[in-house]
Amino acid sequence: MKNNSIKIDISKYNNSLSRANQIKRVIWQITWAIFARPFPRSLGNKWRLILLRLFGAKIDNTAVVYPTVRIYQPWNLEMAEYSCLAPEVDCYNVDRIVIGAYSTVSQKCYLCAASHNIRSSNHELIHAPIVIEDQVWVGADVFIGMGVTVESGAVIGARAAVFKNVEQWTIVGGNPAKFIKKRIINE
Repeated sequence: MKNNSIKIDISKYNNSLSRANQIKRVIWQITWAIFARPFPRSLGNKWRLILLRLFGAKIDNTAVVYPTVRIYQPWNLEMAEYSCLAPEVDCYNVDRIVIGAYSTVSQKCYLCAASHNIRSSNHELIHAPIVIEDQVWVGADVFIGMGVTVESGAVIGARAAVFKNVEQWTIVGGNPAKFIKKRIINE
């Protein structure tokens, strides 16, 4: 079905994030660039956690955040004990992003808690939280979309694209991510 009478007019786009929010983000980005990125992971982690907490993040003392991580709004970030955001993770947390205990988000992942309404000619911003529960491993270069919950013990294979919830103790992969098998720990 073709409909040439509909026109997308993004010139009428209205940013729903306040001017105060925008100013806070600029201050945050400058602070991170100057006071966090220059320090190697092993030397600067405690300092990075302090900076994140100063900007409203809820982070356990044992969490690890690499200096090359990009965090859009730290006040929307929660990280439990022994959780990790690895090198070059992009945490686009317009909405809340939660990383559970003993969970790792591997290098170059993109956590995207916002998008635009494709059913509207104004393309307004929409958002929903991302929850990564305990004991999850998110493989390298994975995309996780808004509103997704990755349940406890799940593994997401490298380069997967996740648009739906992932069940507990399963392994998924591909684009879009699909069930591969149950995760079984042999100890």
